[in-house]
Amino acid sequence: MPSGGQPWWQCAVLYQAYVRSFADSDGDGVGDLRGVIDRLEYLEWLGVEGLWLSPVTVSPDKDWGYDISDYTDVQPAFGDLATFDELVADAGGRGIRIILDLVPNHTSDQHPWFREARASRDSPRRDWYIWRDPAPDGSPPNNWLSSFGGGSAWTLDPATEQMYLHSFLPEQVDLNWWNEDVRVAIDDVMRFWLDRGVAGFRLDVAHAIVKDRELRNKPPGSDTNVVVDLDETFSVLRRWRKLVNSYEPERALIGETWVMDLARLAGFYGSGADQLHLAFNFPFVFAPLQASAMARVVEETEHLLPKGAWPAWTLSNHDVVRFPTRMCEGDERKARAALTALLTLRGTAVLYQGDELGMPQADVLPDRIRDMAGRDGARTPLPWNGGWNDPWLPLTVDVAPVAAQREDTASFLAFCRELIARRRASPDLLEGAYETLPSPDGVWAFRRGERTVVAINLSDDPVQVDLEEGRKLDPWEAVVLDV
Repeated sequence: MPSGGQPWWQCAVLYQAYVRSFADSDGDGVGDLRGVIDRLEYLEWLGVEGLWLSPVTVSPDKDWGYDISDYTDVQPAFGDLATFDELVADAGGRGIRIILDLVPNHTSDQHPWFREARASRDSPRRDWYIWRDPAPDGSPPNNWLSSFGGGSAWTLDPATEQMYLHSFLPEQVDLNWWNEDVRVAIDDVMRFWLDRGVAGFRLDVAHAIVKDRELRNKPPGSDTNVVVDLDETFSVLRRWRKLVNSYEPERALIGETWVMDLARLAGFYGSGADQLHLAFNFPFVFAPLQASAMARVVEETEHLLPKGAWPAWTLSNHDVVRFPTRMCEGDERKARAALTALLTLRGTAVLYQGDELGMPQADVLPDRIRDMAGRDGARTPLPWNGGWNDPWLPLTVDVAPVAAQREDTASFLAFCRELIARRRASPDLLEGAYETLPSPDGVWAFRRGERTVVAINLSDDPVQVDLEEGRKLDPWEAVVLDV
């Protein structure tokens, strides 16, 4: 275990459970909190120490929980607050902390705040959202675009003859983060859940909370759909960091920082101790499975992060194609190599449910599609024993279920569990510095700490490496050595 007194969120392997597809306790085809409770033994056995839950709050499910209509209650299909409290307690008893997905950028159009806001232009909550008159010709007030569908980010509300901003669906209405009342309201939401024992939050759209106050057009060639005030967004992050720092034991803020520029990503850490604890590295997520490309992302990240900052690495999540399909072409050797990299880098590793099984992207037939953005293939149910009862999405057929893989010492699941155990037992892997080592073409080799070397052959050819006398790495082979 770590000798330097690291905080828990640096030592833990985190696991994202997409609750609707994780485990179904009552046979209705929808995963629920009781299902998560029933499978805590599995997560403990796997070696998980932090469990990030996709949104469990009340939602009309236009975006499957990311359109919240009540921040402080549980979606009835998932259970209730008493079940949530039971989950926090039972998980804690197994050494697993619960991290809640929080959506501060927008609410559902069914949220009482927005219903009040749209009632009239004089509503006390009108300024909780972003309203503008249409242009004289009836067009939107600027050229901002929705991330879903690519159309305008503005929708006309006929009753008040103004347009409201929505960075995503029209049913997901952007909050006005220049309004202090909004900031106080979300502070209260955070305290509600922190007081119930959650260990922190994964913050949805953490990179784009505060919009340009003057709503200026996005310039030509912009890589964002809206114009964000980064300085003010960072100010909000600092406010939240102070809030969570007031709690004991220590809580963590994990940002969905969907930016592809690593220098900009580093900015979300602030000084290294005053903004996000962890910020997801999407350049790593989308890097090709090539030694030079992946090493370059890691080296640049290590160079750019402020002193004291801690990287966060993941390969899959509920919004992107699963890594065994996206970057590994369905080849289990490649998936094992990628997973080795994930679990041996300096930083916090986050598994998405099914990653531990080598679960590929599912093919979802048109008549079973549920998500308007085509992300169903990454969200199909986790196969426990090969079947659910009429699940909300079809099961992936191209992966052995948990039950079978737990019994097979050569399975992908066994490989993942062994890697996690190796990581937990190694001070080098938990807290040691990262250093890229010279290596032949196609091989990514790096040192962790004083004694640990990782070498991964990310090529189709066997390669001789200078690690042990006569050592040759087979195609896509990875080794973790004490030297």
